[in-house]
Amino acid sequence: MISLIATVLNEGDNIRPLLESIKRQTRPPAEIVIVDGGSTDDTAAIIRGYQDMLPLRLLVQAGCNISQGRNHAIMAAAGDIIAVTDAGVRLSDDWLEKITDPLLAQPGLNVVGGFFRADPQTSFEIALGATTLPLAAEIKAENFLPSSRSIAFRKGAALPVGLYPEWLDFCEDLIFDLRLRRVAGPFAFVPEALVYFRPRTTPRKYFRQYYLYARGDGKANLWFKRHLIRYLAYLVLLPSILIAGAWIHPLLWSLCLVGAAIYLRGPYRRLGPLIRRAGGGSLGLWLYAIIAIPWLRVLGDLAKMIGYPIGWRWRLRHRPPSWRAD
Repeated sequence: MISLIATVLNEGDNIRPLLESIKRQTRPPAEIVIVDGGSTDDTAAIIRGYQDMLPLRLLVQAGCNISQGRNHAIMAAAGDIIAVTDAGVRLSDDWLEKITDPLLAQPGLNVVGGFFRADPQTSFEIALGATTLPLAAEIKAENFLPSSRSIAFRKGAALPVGLYPEWLDFCEDLIFDLRLRRVAGPFAFVPEALVYFRPRTTPRKYFRQYYLYARGDGKANLWFKRHLIRYLAYLVLLPSILIAGAWIHPLLWSLCLVGAAIYLRGPYRRLGPLIRRAGGGSLGLWLYAIIAIPWLRVLGDLAKMIGYPIGWRWRLRHRPPSWRAD
């Protein structure tokens, strides 16, 4: 039996695309369990409006965070296979079929990661999608940690790891993945199991998103070396090059261009496919995105550099349990 779960909070503006896409699934779920964390808008009313069209249960748990909501939905679900997604996305019509096929075909497999693709609606969102979202070709399947907007697993494999860490409000799905991989073995990666989601609509919302992600990294003690490299690049290497160019020779400033070309190569490589999927683009759109990508990259880095130490400070004060513990 396959159960599809999600948790929501004030998603009245964007819950319908998810529910409509669930209706179109080539393999319908046996049940859908959605936990509402106490929405104050019309989210719950919209979901209840689909209960005659879908095998849907809405459970209201006011005040729960996303981990608590997911865990509550998993425990309430009757299926032995759990597919997880998020509000604010739409599923490809064969998403549930693609992401559960390996589990149905291979009894020894416990986890399948699907993929996600930007669904931009503005020029800013196209530039942001290219800046932040990798292409499937960039993913190394053996190392991929799936987002919980597109993952399926056996409930029996997830229970021993304690499900999602309820003390963590962001990056909780990465901790879940890391612990699950230790217990459940290698994951399968199915890039054809696609979820489409809209990038943040404004620079402010984008900044907040990556600030919260980095704060979650700090709370969970994730990716320390990666964050350290970022601080060294901006606070040590870049100033050193600028000073050397001023004191020794201006040609040394060209190292900044070399570094920028390497750093921006991925986003610019993604831009073409993203614009083509969005229906092509004018010269103005191309120029806008080409100019926007560098400052979006820097803005995201700034958000991470602010969020990470704040997360570490929280960690030192609260001393959460070690997710690396067996």
